[in-house]
Amino acid sequence: MSTFSIANLPAVTSLSTSLRALEKDVAPVGTVIIKMDKTGHWVFGADQTEAEDGAKWAVNPFSFIHGFIAWGEGEVLGEKMVSVAEPLPELDAAPPNAKRGWETQVGMSLKCISGEDEGMEARYTVTSVGGKRAVQALAVAIANAVDADQSKPVPVVLLKKEHYQHKSYGRIYTPIFEIVEFMSMDGSAPDAEAEEAYAEASQPARRRRVAAT
Repeated sequence: MSTFSIANLPAVTSLSTSLRALEKDVAPVGTVIIKMDKTGHWVFGADQTEAEDGAKWAVNPFSFIHGFIAWGEGEVLGEKMVSVAEPLPELDAAPPNAKRGWETQVGMSLKCISGEDEGMEARYTVTSVGGKRAVQALAVAIANAVDADQSKPVPVVLLKKEHYQHKSYGRIYTPIFEIVEFMSMDGSAPDAEAEEAYAEASQPARRRRVAAT
């Protein structure tokens, strides 16, 4: 199985340094948008279909991006994103109707490699503090893995969540990318120990739903 095309990708040796930049700050993009909604569910696509519980997603380690986005009333008024291998883009004045001006944004691309959505590619971008911390933590974990073994730079994750209680807004959900194994860019099979770790981390899939609009 070829998980990601390796054409035109930078050398793995440069990956660690680029990913570590996200820890201080905080890319190629997928086909659909995936996000965590306000109720703590991972959803994707225009119809907000809920992602399958226990499905494994491979994160393209060369797809991490950072930059800025400006939102209006539910629409993107401006976006400047570059690879984490590059400095943050320079900013001009925010669009006139941008509610919060330019906001820092990070993101990356994922590919579902198990379950009913296998083969689907997605893009995840986020501006929230909790979301950026999750991406930063994932980037640093990849950098550490690459430092230890350059042959397996691709993290396979489960899409998880945690929450905290905000005194004004109530329960706030934040994303977690739970790493269950690392594999090569061509999708070489995990070893038995990694499969056992995944089995322990997985939960029975719940019935699919489409988020209410």
